[in-house]
Amino acid sequence: MQIRIPFLGIPSPAPLQGLLEHYEPVAKGLSVIERALKGYLHGGTSKGFMALAAEMDSLEGEADKIKRKVRNHLPRGLFMAVDKTLFLNYSRGQDDIMDQAQEALHWLALRHVELPEKVREDLRAFLPEVTRSVAMLLPALKGTVALVLGRGPNGGADRKQLKDDIHNVREQHMRVVKARFRLVSDVYSSELDFKDIYQIIHFVDCLQGMSHSAEGCADVLRAMIAR
Repeated sequence: MQIRIPFLGIPSPAPLQGLLEHYEPVAKGLSVIERALKGYLHGGTSKGFMALAAEMDSLEGEADKIKRKVRNHLPRGLFMAVDKTLFLNYSRGQDDIMDQAQEALHWLALRHVELPEKVREDLRAFLPEVTRSVAMLLPALKGTVALVLGRGPNGGADRKQLKDDIHNVREQHMRVVKARFRLVSDVYSSELDFKDIYQIIHFVDCLQGMSHSAEGCADVLRAMIAR
C-alpha cells in the first residue's frame, strides 16, 4: 500500500506491511493446530494438547494486537493506493482464520471422543488440505504488496503470477469443501453417538472456516489489484 502526503509525495508502505506482520502468528497457528490434532488423536485432551490449545490462544491474542495496531495507525487525511474498505476487509478476514483455529481447538478440548479409525484417517487427511489453503495465501499477499508498492525486478510483482496465486487459493478451498463433505458423511455413517457427532462436526466446520476465510482474503486481494 502506497500512501502519499499531499504536496510532499512521501510514500509509506507501513499499512500493507502490517498485513504481512499479522500473517506471522497465523502461520505459527497452522503448526500448532496440526500438532494439537495429532496429540488429540493419540492421547485425547492430555496436558500436551491443552498446552497447544493455550499456545493457540496466545497466538490469537498476538494477532489481535497486531490487527488493532495496524488499524489504529492508518493515516488519516491521506490518499491510500488501496481502498481503505478493502484493506479493512482483508485484515478482518485474515484475523478470522485465527479465530476459527482457536475455536476449533476449543471444541476438541471440551472432551475426548474415541473416534473410529476411518474418521481418524479422514481428519488426518483433511487438516493438511485446510492448512494448505491458508499457506497458499501468503504468496498472494506478498505479491499484492509488491505490486501495489511497485517493488520487484520489474518494478512490481508479476501480475499474471499473482492472479494465478490468488486463483490457486480458491481452487484449494474447493478441495477443502469436497473433503469436508466426505468426512462429514463418514462421521454420520459411524457408530458415534449424537454428542460425539455434534462436537466433531463443529470442529470440522471451524477448520473449513479457516479455509473459507483464506479464500475470502484472496478475493479481496484480487479486488485490490483490480483498482
